Amino acid sequence: MTVTEEPGSGTVAPAEPASRAPRRRRAVVDGVAMPGPAERTAKAVVLTVACALVVLPFVGIVSTSLATPEQVTRAGGFVLLPTGIDLSAYRMIFAGGVVSQALWVSVFVTAVGTAVSLALTTTLGWALSRRGAFGVRAMLLLVLVSLLFNPGMIPSYLVVQRLGLLDSLWALIIPTSVSAFNVVVVRAFFVQLPHEIIDSARIDGATEWQLFRRIGLPLSKPVLAVVGLFYGVGYWNAFFSALLYISDAAKWPLQLVLRTYVVDGTQLGSQDLGIDAAALPPQTSLQMAILVVSVVPVLLVYPFLQRHFAKGMLTGAIKG
Repeated sequence: MTVTEEPGSGTVAPAEPASRAPRRRRAVVDGVAMPGPAERTAKAVVLTVACALVVLPFVGIVSTSLATPEQVTRAGGFVLLPTGIDLSAYRMIFAGGVVSQALWVSVFVTAVGTAVSLALTTTLGWALSRRGAFGVRAMLLLVLVSLLFNPGMIPSYLVVQRLGLLDSLWALIIPTSVSAFNVVVVRAFFVQLPHEIIDSARIDGATEWQLFRRIGLPLSKPVLAVVGLFYGVGYWNAFFSALLYISDAAKWPLQLVLRTYVVDGTQLGSQDLGIDAAALPPQTSLQMAILVVSVVPVLLVYPFLQRHFAKGMLTGAIKG
């Protein structure tokens, strides 16, 4: 600290301290302090790296399936940026062999299974949402108990065997046609429907089936979209049920073919693809093409259901 001599006197007074530069205050939006430039830059870097780790493998899979055989061989089996496009791998797997047959099986199981599951889940959810109905509490308790206890692989196999469903596509649909979690979600949505609308319809003489068909279902599109997506993705990605119940290779779904020829590394030959070709594309190209075919349908369906996803997922989470 410096001192100064006061004019006209012999006393010495301490000098005023130098003023400090004002600190920059963070912008506040709705009571929340916004991050500074350094923090925003760090977040951008982290998010960019995370997105690259997710996107680059998928880009490499698609690129390898489209690359020419020479480039795949030269790159050692994984191509990130192909110099040319060759669709021979896709032409081979769609030529009518085991892959195309498995694709139709997966489409059938997913479409029929999702429709059956939605029908059973919505009707059960509506019944459990009717307070005061006979046996509702006991049935709801049974549904909740099934969330905690799994019957196990051997009892499930014995039930399917006794029903005569072994080596049948219905073995991939019926055992998993109802999910207790999805029933609880649908029930929570139906419980939150305005009682005034339902009471007005009852006064006008509507039956319970008319209430469900004309009021419950039209108002439940968000939750049906989410539950349908859950069921559809589950049926499309299921391979363990086929591994247990299906022994005929002609009835294999696409995911079981994917496991056999991609995960286990079984070689795809001309007889498996249903063609007579002396020269096949590299096995890596065929495997990546099968992988792309198994992933793309889900990626195409999700954007159409995205606008219902947030509302359907929050069903029952907020009370009020």
